[in-house]
Amino acid sequence: MDDSWSIISASLCGFVLVLALLLKYLRKQSSHENLPHGSMGLPFCGETLGFLKPHESFSLGSFLHQRCSRYGKVFKSHLFGSPTIVSCDYELNMFILQNEGKLFEADYPKVMHDILGNLSLLVVTGDLHRKLRSSAVSFICAAKSQYSFLPSVEKLALSTVNSWRHCKQVGFYAEAKKFTICAMLKLLLNMEPDEPLGSQILKNFETYMRGFVSLPLNIPGATYSNAVKARIRLSSIVKGIIIKRLKGNVGSSELGEDLLNVILSKPNLCVEEMVSIVLDLMFGGYETTAKLLSLIAYFLGQSPIFLQSLKEEHQVIRKNKIEGESLNWEDFKQMKFTLDVINEATRCGNIVKFLHRKAIRDVKFKDFVIPEGWKVLPILSAGNLDPLFYENPSKFDPSRWNDNSTCKKATPFGGGSRLCPGADIAKVEIAFFLHHLVLNYRWKIISDDYPLARPYVDFTRGLLLDLEKLNSS
Repeated sequence: MDDSWSIISASLCGFVLVLALLLKYLRKQSSHENLPHGSMGLPFCGETLGFLKPHESFSLGSFLHQRCSRYGKVFKSHLFGSPTIVSCDYELNMFILQNEGKLFEADYPKVMHDILGNLSLLVVTGDLHRKLRSSAVSFICAAKSQYSFLPSVEKLALSTVNSWRHCKQVGFYAEAKKFTICAMLKLLLNMEPDEPLGSQILKNFETYMRGFVSLPLNIPGATYSNAVKARIRLSSIVKGIIIKRLKGNVGSSELGEDLLNVILSKPNLCVEEMVSIVLDLMFGGYETTAKLLSLIAYFLGQSPIFLQSLKEEHQVIRKNKIEGESLNWEDFKQMKFTLDVINEATRCGNIVKFLHRKAIRDVKFKDFVIPEGWKVLPILSAGNLDPLFYENPSKFDPSRWNDNSTCKKATPFGGGSRLCPGADIAKVEIAFFLHHLVLNYRWKIISDDYPLARPYVDFTRGLLLDLEKLNSS
């Protein structure tokens, strides 16, 4: 009897203790005045699992839809281990982006620091971010001004498209990733993918990228752990290339026309910072460009009218070229509808759903306050899919970009001081690829594969396409 009573007493004490901790937790989360409405979810884990539930990338998903309906476009929650303000309000999102470094700063989870490295442009803040971003922008500007990368991009695009001529089906997402990483290798390092060092970089980069859609388990053999190790190997390879050039152990004929030298010319960068910039450019130019190209193939595969309009634009460009003549910058400037397709696929597909930010002081916005130290998540897809800005916003409709007044609301490439610096190069690569794709094939999407926000856009079946080769005429 005494033992039973002891067990009951201990259980009651444990229950009271847990209840007290829970009440303390709830009081702490609601102690701030003028907070937006919302729910903090369960202690410790909050509502993170619901927030990360996969959904079609051309929708907000059930989590955001339900909470916006109940609490409004700005609400409080507990996500990624922190009390959080979630914003689906376009005006507040722009306010956050425009006050980077003043009222807000980047605040990515520690696991992202581990996989990206502590010098990545995504995670650094303040003066260091400004210095590294300036170097990255210099690289992009040099690439755009020299145009020397255009023949290489077209050659890679044509090679990829021609490799399908005997194929009935193709996994487009994998092919798009292969094209974009090879383009970045050539542009950055003047390196071919079949070179020994190029093969090493490709192999490690594929392992590295798998870590972004894996559980953050840093144990031997886990996908995430392998990704962290792959990044260390990538850093070592790139560092070796940089040191070799800095020592002058590479002849001018070996350098070719790559743009790594633009980064090396920056006297205020240490070798580790140079390595991080190269990997950031490779990461951005590989993954996001491949996702965007795949989104375009997906949307066009369901929109035969727009596909035909795109094909007609490129037929005119090809008609005005001498047979075998390469595309150039003037050709790109004529691809007006192509750019509308790119912009609309980016808006509708939402490659970047949200950003991680933190308030560095108490911030008053309209009738509520964002407390210092709270995480802030501006949901970029909310503005891109807002029916107040776009009629039938989840519908892919490139013609809507004829109205510049409404499409100024779109934030497909971020904003503020962290606006994607490589957006223009990505558009050139995609436009040149589309030129050869639409003039050589028509396609149909197999099964019900669609872009899924996990939150990073993914195609669960690899976007398998049924191909039909067009005749040369």
